[in-house]
Amino acid sequence: MATPGEHAAVHLVVMGVAGCGKSSLGEALARSLGVPLVEGDAFHPSENIEKMRAGVPLTDADRAGWLDALAQELALRREGAVLSCSALKLAYRDRLRAAVTGLRFVYLELGREAALQRVAQRGAAHIFPASLVDSQFAALQPPVGEPLVLALDALLPTADQVAAVDRWLASPG
Repeated sequence: MATPGEHAAVHLVVMGVAGCGKSSLGEALARSLGVPLVEGDAFHPSENIEKMRAGVPLTDADRAGWLDALAQELALRREGAVLSCSALKLAYRDRLRAAVTGLRFVYLELGREAALQRVAQRGAAHIFPASLVDSQFAALQPPVGEPLVLALDALLPTADQVAAVDRWLASPG
């Protein structure tokens, strides 16, 4: 694990479909790197939360203001930050990249059945119901071949994921 400050001004987005473990890995990476965690769900406007709770998938238009708020938050975090955000489409990732030079993405890969199971286990109190998992996969454009992206198996233990990210950040180029 990295010591605080070892990776100066690292900006990372932990991305993937619902249930992949963005928040858990984001928290662990923020601790490891000594930077704040920006929980993407906390930036959704109430209209988006109401739609999701009602089982209505968000559109690109619904996500536009949310992505702008996240991009602004990343840009303000000059000391670095870890953002948990689905970042499902290339256009969403590019919107975030425009805010921070050298923005890195950790893509947590997870299959549909595992995502359904994990989201269903969260319970009714969570803003994202299992009925929306398929819409996540329909929107997903995996970041294969994009710069500064590390793909990880979402089913690996969090400690193994953190170690892999730490090695990736420490490697040259």
